[in-house]
Amino acid sequence: MRKTKAKKRPLLPDPKFNDQLVTRFVNNLMLDGKKSIAFKIFYDALDIVETKKGDSEKTALEIWKDALTNVMPHVEVRSRRVGGANFQIPMPIRADRKISMAMKWLILYSKKRNDKSMALKLANEVVAASREEGAAYKKKSDTHKMAEANKAFSHFKF
Repeated sequence: MRKTKAKKRPLLPDPKFNDQLVTRFVNNLMLDGKKSIAFKIFYDALDIVETKKGDSEKTALEIWKDALTNVMPHVEVRSRRVGGANFQIPMPIRADRKISMAMKWLILYSKKRNDKSMALKLANEVVAASREEGAAYKKKSDTHKMAEANKAFSHFKF
């Protein structure tokens, strides 16, 4: 590469839980620079998760972290051109990319749900992902299945 790699800027932890992961999630959730609205949506969603969790001992934040962990993919397929043919080659994923993919999938499939508010949509997707259900979890399992199906081409690594 010609230019130097950009340095990672430190993220400030969120005000309520003092967690940098929450801030990173809210930054992905934010639209048009409206961070306070994104925080409100996230905190409202966690309040809804708190009411829906039932009799489990976990807090809403722990349920959200479980959901994020359940949605994180470990391998992905990447296209590689070898001798005039394109192959889908399974590759392991870096840790920070795993987290960002999981966050983006949770938000994307929350937006696609049919519920009243974004907080309710996000809460329902988080609860579903923590139970290993829902569209975001299905996306992860589909990614893993595709990598498993193309395991024969793994010797074409980059």
